[in-house]
Amino acid sequence: MAVAERKGPQKVGEILEDLLKKKRLREPVLRMEVLDEWDGRVGESIARVTRPLAVREATLMVEVKSSAWLMELDFMKGEILRRVNEGREEALIEKIVFVLSEH
Repeated sequence: MAVAERKGPQKVGEILEDLLKKKRLREPVLRMEVLDEWDGRVGESIARVTRPLAVREATLMVEVKSSAWLMELDFMKGEILRRVNEGREEALIEKIVFVLSEH
């Protein structure tokens, strides 16, 4: 078995990026960033009544505080999806599912 040729020192970020690409985890990791960015992307009024729960494949699951808000946000789904994906060139969210909070 041949020894891999060393390129010299690499930045940890570069190593991680290569590993994510190799393991096909890059897009799922990029999609997960939406959870942290949710409040800034949707605005204060929507953020106050929602909580992003998870990303499964290209679907974002979002908890909503009331059935009235759930219906309102369902009408706004296209606009919210546009905001969530704005400025993202890859690993786009393709669908949003709103679920009613149990609390």
